[in-house]
Amino acid sequence: MNRSDVEIIEREELYNGFFKMRRYSLKHRTFSGEWSSILSREVFERGGVAAVIPFDPIRDEVVLIEQFRPGPMAAGHSNPWTVEIVAGILEEGETPEALAHRETEEETGGTLQDVIYINNFFMAPGSSSELGHLLCGQIDATNIGGIHGNDDEGEDIRVFSEPATAAFKRVQRGEIASAFSIIGLQWLELNREALRRRWT
Repeated sequence: MNRSDVEIIEREELYNGFFKMRRYSLKHRTFSGEWSSILSREVFERGGVAAVIPFDPIRDEVVLIEQFRPGPMAAGHSNPWTVEIVAGILEEGETPEALAHRETEEETGGTLQDVIYINNFFMAPGSSSELGHLLCGQIDATNIGGIHGNDDEGEDIRVFSEPATAAFKRVQRGEIASAFSIIGLQWLELNREALRRRWT
């Protein structure tokens, strides 16, 4: 089935701010070939985002960031400061590769020498239109560290680098709660040696 098997009957805007929330009245073709009854579904509409794994193939290190996140706070998580890879919201007309370069400079103070595109996926397809793009970037982590971020966006980001194996162990121990970061670091664990051959 495809988009032609969905009929949108009504679209209602519930909220329009930094993010958008819309309610859709719709019906869709079922696997039996019939049409469903009319359904009401709220969708959180954010648009595209991208995340990049900054990897130093010479030092075999990953650059990570730590910052306060309101989502875990609202969920009652014991620690709303999360360790993550670099990520951001795509600006109009911006490519995921351009975002990877821009956000790496803003959030870490570092510069990517090369970027490879990995894949894309919906973050929460049952409730959100947010499409995430995942990339990996080559970086020199020699002098990476400190506090970074845009003051006008209220960002207070701690930046650090650590051996790739240490980052992989963070995932195994459940210390990383961001889906982008878990997927990215697991991808890097599978592709690390090939990347080191490519970038050294």
